[in-house]
Amino acid sequence: VEFWLMNIEKMMVKSLYDQTKKALVEYPGDGIERSQWLFDYAAQPVLTIDQVKWTEGVTAAIQEIMRGKNKKAIEEFGVQSDLQLNNMIQLIRGDLNKLQRSLMGALIVLDVHAREVVKNMIKSRVESISDFEWTKQLRYYWENDDCYVKCVQTNFPYGYEYLGNSLRLVITPLTDKCYMTLMGALNLNLGGAPAGPAGTGKTESTKDL
Repeated sequence: VEFWLMNIEKMMVKSLYDQTKKALVEYPGDGIERSQWLFDYAAQPVLTIDQVKWTEGVTAAIQEIMRGKNKKAIEEFGVQSDLQLNNMIQLIRGDLNKLQRSLMGALIVLDVHAREVVKNMIKSRVESISDFEWTKQLRYYWENDDCYVKCVQTNFPYGYEYLGNSLRLVITPLTDKCYMTLMGALNLNLGGAPAGPAGTGKTESTKDL
């Protein structure tokens, strides 16, 4: 039974990897008109590539500023993110099935947080990819034909653990601090124990991470 379960797990990981890679390859060029793309894949690969592409877009905008080409590159990326978000809001008002609506709910939570991050970066006048306001974020990269998640100086392979199509908690500044702290602890082969009142999202935040 154990051998059978291990094979099933390997097949699930490979399936998620294949779907994630395909979703990356077929991601729409403009990143705005992606209503069909959103429903062509399982929820988890869509959420993952959405975050990979957001990281890629912000990084490209910061690099434009660093090269002195466009001092308002991050602001322009923010405008594009708003258009993307507005399109998703229009989409969720339409006729969606239960799974599609669950995906859109999770995606909007992630993208609203991403928009707030961009706004804070504009206020903080981020001008380098090494600025702490950027490096402290949970960032997804596609490198060496695989997905990696980084935060400050930590770097972990995504792993493709099956998570399903679940709702996401609203991401607050405290959530970001928890992510940063727990990622740092894991990098040192340590653990973490979020503390606080019942029902405030400690378990869900840890599961999301």
